[in-house]
Amino acid sequence: MKVKNLYHNNPTATTFSGHILVYILMIVVLFLAQSVLDDYLLRVFNNILIFVILAVSYNLINGVTGQLSLEPNGFVAIGAYVTALMLLDSDSKLGMFQLSDPHPFVLSMYSELLPALLCSGLVAAFISILLAFPVFRVRGDYLAIVTLGFGFIIKILAINNPEWTNGAIGLNEIPNNNDTIMNSIQAFMYSIANSPNMPESIKAFMSYLYTHSFENGANITIFFWSGIIATASVILILQIVYSKFGRAMKAVRDDEDAAIAMGINTFKIKTFAFSTSAFLEGVGGGLMAVWLTTIDPKIFGFELTFQLLIIIVLGGLGSTTGAILGTILVIGGGEWLRFLDQPLVFFGTDFGSYPGLRMVFFSLILLCIMLFAREGIMGKKELWDLNPKKKFFKG
Repeated sequence: MKVKNLYHNNPTATTFSGHILVYILMIVVLFLAQSVLDDYLLRVFNNILIFVILAVSYNLINGVTGQLSLEPNGFVAIGAYVTALMLLDSDSKLGMFQLSDPHPFVLSMYSELLPALLCSGLVAAFISILLAFPVFRVRGDYLAIVTLGFGFIIKILAINNPEWTNGAIGLNEIPNNNDTIMNSIQAFMYSIANSPNMPESIKAFMSYLYTHSFENGANITIFFWSGIIATASVILILQIVYSKFGRAMKAVRDDEDAAIAMGINTFKIKTFAFSTSAFLEGVGGGLMAVWLTTIDPKIFGFELTFQLLIIIVLGGLGSTTGAILGTILVIGGGEWLRFLDQPLVFFGTDFGSYPGLRMVFFSLILLCIMLFAREGIMGKKELWDLNPKKKFFKG
């Protein structure tokens, strides 16, 4: 893919230095967030960041390319198991596997967090390319049925191959602190905070970040990488959407037969979107495994795909910023409404508790939104399309 194609007519296009600036700002925001938010809010925001990765990647194949695929839970499961098996050392696996001895290859798997996440994405992308050959022989509802079966197959394989996955028991005590990069950042902060040659204001600021960020211990690593990877995922998806490939994806979505008549290799386009989406879903699954610290086949049922489908439909199929808004509304809103499951007291009157009221109220909100915004919150537009004169991140 040529660089000029990536940036053609792309309102999000920016220079390399612009990308570096965005990441530096993101790193500062992530560390500041850990110094001002409590553990509960950190977990909520971390969950939102992971689902942003999953939602924008799922939107690429389902919303932008228009292929009704119901496979995300399968690729998320693959990413989660690969990351977990690579982070656990051989002694932990020998003590954990109860239904069968771990396979020798499983015992040999071990790495730090980032290589594990990368492998998770690559394994998911490789399987998606193999899967593309049979599934893209059909379209529409038939494609949905075929990809729906993939998630069930992965779940059944995970249950019935205990030498690879520990069966229905799953994997637990997944570590999240074997990260050289994070340990280096911690050492860098400590050295700046204690350097005699640094101005007092910089030493105080760095000492504040170090003290308040790393005192959360295990949460720091996963929250930091969730934020960085979520940012990278959004930028990557936007660059693809506004590239030549992105325009071809939209052509396939709008009229596949017309796209074929125009000479577009629709199988190549759909496979590219499918494998890119699977790669990010595998990485997101790895982050989810580290965040939860325990996984089993039940976590990766069809409910996960259904939740992602609600997010991208609510945000607007084909809109990346809509997928982000949908994630905040569904994941963040669901947490915000938890007070409805507690005992309710209005004007001094105790109305008691109604377990499940949160989901009833949440469903009514979704129903109202879909009634008045049939194409979702954003439709196929992005946030900057609401004001065509405004260009975001313009270099």
